Amino acid sequence: MNITEQEYKGLVKKASPPSPKLKDFVWAFCVGGFICMLGQLLYELYTYLELTDEVSRMLVPVTLITLSALFTALHIFDDVAKHAGAGTLVPITGFANAVVSPSIEFKTEGWVLGLGANMFKIAGPVIAYGTIASVIYGVIYWITTLF
Repeated sequence: MNITEQEYKGLVKKASPPSPKLKDFVWAFCVGGFICMLGQLLYELYTYLELTDEVSRMLVPVTLITLSALFTALHIFDDVAKHAGAGTLVPITGFANAVVSPSIEFKTEGWVLGLGANMFKIAGPVIAYGTIASVIYGVIYWITTLF
């Protein structure tokens, strides 16, 4: 069956329901805001428990990463993400989900070839890009401070 590009686009448009953008924006804002509020509440809890400011600031992302990984493993994160969209991509929770999801998917292939080899399938390029970009920005900063 040969169809033109315009016919294909028409079929795709007919099969794809329109996205309720305003509703999507509001949900993303609310869920992302809730995740950030949870981070602030965790910080307040840790300082209330009389932990030092440095330890409290360190425990907040650790807790958010752990909760995100746990919710991903329990298939809760994906259900929330279906409705919240970009709201779950608050960097730390979205990154934890990106590391854990492939691990769960390939765990049947074993610890090394399944879990280990696929854990950074999605997150690996992000880590590599971030590392390379930080080195480049560091060199530029160093060169500009010489003058």
